[in-house]
Amino acid sequence: MQRRTVVAIAATVTAAGAAVAFTLPSMAGTSPSRRSAPQATGAVAPQLLAAMKRDLGVSTDQAEARVKRAAWASGVAAQLRSASGDSYAGSWLGKDGTTLNIGITDAGLAGQVRAAGAVPKLVERSVTELDGAKKALDAEATKADRDLPGWYVDVAANKVVVQALPGDTDHARELAEDAGLPAAAVKVVVTKKAPRTFADVIGAEPYFVNIGGGQARCSIGFAVEGGFVTAGHCGAEGTPTTDRENLDQGEVVASVFPGTADMGVVETNAGVTLQPFVNDFDGNALPVGGSTEAPVGAAVCRSGSTTGTFCGTILAKNQTVNYPEGAVTGLTRTDVCAEGGDSGGPWLSGDQAQGVTSGGSGDCTVGGETFFQPITEILEVNNLTLLTTGSGSGGGAEASTPPAEATTPPADEEATPPPAEDDDAGQQRGGHHRRGHHRN
Repeated sequence: MQRRTVVAIAATVTAAGAAVAFTLPSMAGTSPSRRSAPQATGAVAPQLLAAMKRDLGVSTDQAEARVKRAAWASGVAAQLRSASGDSYAGSWLGKDGTTLNIGITDAGLAGQVRAAGAVPKLVERSVTELDGAKKALDAEATKADRDLPGWYVDVAANKVVVQALPGDTDHARELAEDAGLPAAAVKVVVTKKAPRTFADVIGAEPYFVNIGGGQARCSIGFAVEGGFVTAGHCGAEGTPTTDRENLDQGEVVASVFPGTADMGVVETNAGVTLQPFVNDFDGNALPVGGSTEAPVGAAVCRSGSTTGTFCGTILAKNQTVNYPEGAVTGLTRTDVCAEGGDSGGPWLSGDQAQGVTSGGSGDCTVGGETFFQPITEILEVNNLTLLTTGSGSGGGAEASTPPAEATTPPADEEATPPPAEDDDAGQQRGGHHRRGHHRN
């Protein structure tokens, strides 16, 4: 059998006549063993730097510095999260993408945070408390209807944010009250657009999968051993998939949507080859080096079979999105645009895989907001190994472990603690110690 080679395996699937598509090799009925992935180094392809420069309004040097800083921050945040125990209250990069803030409920930990090169922020609620409040809202999701597009944990504000369409803020407050949340822990934000998934259903054209009597085009997320990951709403378990030439490609072997995730796994046929790259639809293959999770505030880029590559910023994590098909929990919120057919496509921070496109609002003409399903959960739940350029494979939870040298900022960054006026710890409530509960 002639093998079909895929250049940007982690990239996208497109309709006939569109950009080059990519497919993957067979799982051969095996469950891949999990291997330790390469550590994040802040490496970034020149093509991705160009996209960041265009979409973020920064210079090439600034874009590269932001990626390096995010890689450093991921390691520092992981170490401080472990060291802070029950007092950990989240981490986020400032608006400039360089200042790492660490929320704590115990002012006594401020010195340790400063010593690591981060800024301590003394807050009321721990991450465990915030996540618990968000789960309480999830339990009331059936009362939300479409006038409440979603809710998420805002670690910088130390609150749970409930999004409401214009005129429906009272409903948002009622939902929070029904969930038993104190008003001080909730912030209601008005949004003008409701989110939708980005699968593109088009009558007779040959796309990926058959959905609801039509054919849906989605995008490949990332290559794993024996197949690829994508969005769950792109096809139910058992659904066959085809490539851009309408040739048999594989079958969906795992799918979750809606509910606890928007994740899908496709096991591919024997006649295809996979590689650890992402197609940017500008003639380039972007390398995938690992899956270290970037913090809130980090720059992030995505690729999709409809719009190509666009970049922006991670705004929040642990978002519940209230789609027409039902609520989905645990997504990551960004200010990056996407359109129909981009669903399932890959997200990168530097060369580190972040997740696959779920849905959002707006488009790439007027701008928008897009959510992605974190890659680490897909790998862990399905026992998958991410294909990477460093060793041929890697991924999973191990990839989120920070490198030993992560406590030192990049050489071209300021290594001294930020000015005292940026430091909240010890200056609020007279340095009163507050304790919460630890959570990842």
